[in-house]
Amino acid sequence: MKTAMARHILVKRKDEAEELLNKLRSGADFGKLARKFSTCNSAKRGGDLGEVRPGELVPAINNIVFNKEVQKIHGPVKTKFGIHLVEVYYRD
Repeated sequence: MKTAMARHILVKRKDEAEELLNKLRSGADFGKLARKFSTCNSAKRGGDLGEVRPGELVPAINNIVFNKEVQKIHGPVKTKFGIHLVEVYYRD
């Protein structure tokens, strides 16, 4: 079965996500930003979602984790939880 490992930053507003994305593109540390700004419980782990399998995440995030480029930050992506920035750092 396919597995992947990803981390994300969850915020309430798209403009906040875009500001964080600009910081990440300028070399900011993903984990530090996640710990400081993410509203998800994963924030204390630097946004790390751990190992996931297809179907375990909401569809929009699942699509990124299993179909988009690895080692790249994707988003902002809107779900019922808020606005996400997602980085897939491993997929088999």
